[in-house]
Amino acid sequence: MRVLVVENDKVTLLGQVGVALAEAGAEIDLCRPHAGDAVPADDAAHDAIVVMGGPQNARDDARHGYLPVLAALMRRFGDADKSVLGVCLGSQLLARAYGAENLIGAAPEFGWCTVALTKDGAGDPVLSAAAGAFPIFQWHDDTFTLPDDAVRLAGNGAAENQAFRIGRATYGTQFHFEASRAVVDGWVEAFPQLIESRQPGWLARHAALAEESGPDADATGLAIARAWVATIVPVATRQVA
Repeated sequence: MRVLVVENDKVTLLGQVGVALAEAGAEIDLCRPHAGDAVPADDAAHDAIVVMGGPQNARDDARHGYLPVLAALMRRFGDADKSVLGVCLGSQLLARAYGAENLIGAAPEFGWCTVALTKDGAGDPVLSAAAGAFPIFQWHDDTFTLPDDAVRLAGNGAAENQAFRIGRATYGTQFHFEASRAVVDGWVEAFPQLIESRQPGWLARHAALAEESGPDADATGLAIARAWVATIVPVATRQVA
């Protein structure tokens, strides 16, 4: 399988998603539009797309002119029944692509937080890999309304729409299920001042919080990643079918 991975920041780390893709033997093509890479014109060369997080908001077209192009590409993959994964900013762009509203600054959340599956989430092929309620890492300010054709799969008190699915295998997750403890450690190293300003005292508690919530979050993230990767149908298989 060949997967397009779009990074929206220089410190994007695939984490558990990368582990699951490697296990499946996926060929990964990286696109870094924040650094000047052109967003592919269509979905023809890839079986799936992953769009990761970043500091942008999903409507900041004035400073990041590629955002509407990327949102349209995500929809093109979804409409072609190819697997789509949007994480954090990626989920917000996916919601935009399918006509939902982006709510800028409406849902700040940081650290390991509890998310609960909906009834639909508990029966979903991907999100059911998680427990009914689970700790997972969050780092966002924005949220979104649910697209008309979407199924809400998870939520919490900070953001009602924490995960959704459109069609067979188009998924958005507001939470960072890719963020293993190793990924979080990398963010702590890269952004100590930003984290301290955002959540005073969190850095001092980081080790204890990681010990408390990290093992379950890591296991949940990898289980979700593996379940999503299992939805990818390589082109050769489609042609045989």
